[in-house]
This record gives sequence, C-alpha cells and structure tokens, in this order.
Amino acid sequence: MRAAALFILCFGCPRVYAQDTLSVSLIFVGDIMQHESQIKAAYSPALDKYLYAPCFEFVKPILSAADLTIGNLELTLGGRPYSGYPQFSAPDELLTAIRDAGFDVLVTANNHSVDRGRHGLERTIHLLDSIGIAHTGTFRDTLEWLNDYPLVIQRNGISLSLLNYTYGTNGISVRAPNLVNQIDTVRIGLDLMKAATQGTDASIVFFHWGNEYVSAPNDTQKQLASFCLRNGAKIVIGSHPHVIQPMEWNRQTDQVVVYSLGNFISGQRTRYRNGGAMFHLNIRKIIHGDGTSVLSVSEAAYSLVWVNRASDEQRSFQVLPVGGVGIDSTIVRSRTYRTLMEEFILDARNLLERENKGIAERRLSPRDY
Repeated sequence: MRAAALFILCFGCPRVYAQDTLSVSLIFVGDIMQHESQIKAAYSPALDKYLYAPCFEFVKPILSAADLTIGNLELTLGGRPYSGYPQFSAPDELLTAIRDAGFDVLVTANNHSVDRGRHGLERTIHLLDSIGIAHTGTFRDTLEWLNDYPLVIQRNGISLSLLNYTYGTNGISVRAPNLVNQIDTVRIGLDLMKAATQGTDASIVFFHWGNEYVSAPNDTQKQLASFCLRNGAKIVIGSHPHVIQPMEWNRQTDQVVVYSLGNFISGQRTRYRNGGAMFHLNIRKIIHGDGTSVLSVSEAAYSLVWVNRASDEQRSFQVLPVGGVGIDSTIVRSRTYRTLMEEFILDARNLLERENKGIAERRLSPRDY
C-alpha cells in the first residue's frame, strides 16, 4: 500500500513547478548639455576647478534609486578650451558628477558627437570607460562596434540589448576609423536581428531624432518607432527636440514609445525648453520551473524636472524634480523663476495628459528627493 501510494504521489499527480519573479527598474532622461552659461556657472575661481555636484543634488536620490539610469550625453569631453554651443566640449568634472548622481549608461550618438572631431569622440569614449559608465552609439573603430554593439546590460537577472542612433552630426564628417551610428532602417533591422541572437530579454532603441522645439512627433519618428517595434524592439526612447513629446504604452503588445524627454539639464531658458521628463519603467520577468519565462512591462510613468538657477554665488544650474506641490521657496527663491517653473509644469502636464496613451505622471513628493 505504501509503495502504491508513493507511486501515485510521484507519478500520478500533475507536476507543480515553482516560479521566480525578477524585476528591474529603469529611469531614462533626455539631453544632458553644457552651454557656455553652464560652464561659467560651474567654475570656482577659489578652487580653480569646475563644481557640478550642485547641479544634481536634488535629483540624485531618485536617479540612484533605480537599478539602471540612462541618459543622452549631448556633448563631447574633448578637453580644453571648453566651449558651449555650437560645438560642445565640457569639463571632465561634469562626467564625475554625472556618475555620482546615479547614471549607469549614457548614449552618445547625437548631432554633437563629433563636435571636436576624432580627438573629441575618442577622448569621450576613453573617459567614459575610465570612470566606469557603460555607453553606446559612438565607437573608435569597426572592431569595437562589432564586439560591443548592441550594448548588453544586465541587472537583477534581467538582460537588455541597448541600441542608439542619430539623424546626423551637424554636417561634420565622421573621420575613419571612428563610427557614429546613424539612422538607417536597413542597418537598424540588422542590428535588431543581432540583438535577438544575444540571448537578452528585451531590446531598447534610443534615437536622436525629430524636429527641434516641436512638441509633436513627426511622421519620420512615428515610422521609425513602428519599424523598431515590428522588428523586435520592446522600448523606443527619443531625444533631440529639447522639448517634451508624448509617450505611449501599448498594453496589447506590451511595447513602449517615448518620443522626446526634453532637456534634462541645459542652458536653454526659454519656455518649453527649460525642463524635461524622467521616464520611469519597471520590467518584470517571471521564470517558471520548467525554464520558460515571460517578460512584461509592469509600470510606465513619467515625472517632470525643471532647471533652476540657484541663488548662490555661482548661480549654479540645478535639476529640480517636480513634486505634486512643486519645490518650496527655500530652493526656488526668485519669484520670476517660480513663475517660469509653474509655467513649464502647466505646459508639460497639459500636453502629456492630453496626448499620452497609457502613461500617467508619477507625482513625486519631497521625501523622494
């Protein structure tokens, strides 16, 4: 009897497999820039160095809390003489502050990738490598591109392939053997096929595209996003317009498109351009006992950031996370700036609440920062 019962227990009952759930949280931000006004504000004559930590003081706790924080580095680290628009070369200290603020990955294919020619492109890559920030989009040579692209990122048992492309480089030629990934659907299709062979859980495409200062995606952006989603991408993120554009989460296909995150930090102070959005994405992976797994987006939301000029001696640029009730007057002391901040918040919310599909605002509270 005992043997029969043991036989039934082992072989006669349906198998129940255990399952495990993994998750990873990501934050994407838009354009990280360095205009002349920012470089001057960061310089400390007393120390003879550039101080950038104050720029990210209030947003650092949010960026650091994510498992992966990814942004667009829209400048070169080409060394002295430092310069802003139209050909950017930022002080090296900026990169240290970016890392310390919580950034894990930077995309580098944009229209300013070769502002300082081959030297600037290669020096930027060297500094990113030396400081331990993963990156993709620009490459020293074809061998580096073949070996390292698409970039594979791993966190918490979830792996992602990251691809990055730009519409151009402001008419400046990319000097051999350097490479800058430029938008070409044939190339992108092949790269997505390669990503599919990397054994990662999902592919993300980060584009530098669209029309500057326009709050709606153009037809090319829509076509490119659709192309990527049809060819294996799960997430498409955009930068370059320097203003926020709408976001979409298709629950049926479980795919996400963010057309533009606007400026994360820049010297642009005019309406719509003096802030941007952080895109918060949570991905969940359920692993069944039989080895199969299911990956899905469990959360997609945005929060707003606005760039303040502090009242300190340097008049530092500060990225401020926008809470449900805004930033109190001890931080934004100028009445003019408070008015500009409130205008930005109202404009952004009017646009995104009207145009977004399936993506709502994550209202931050002061305890988040």
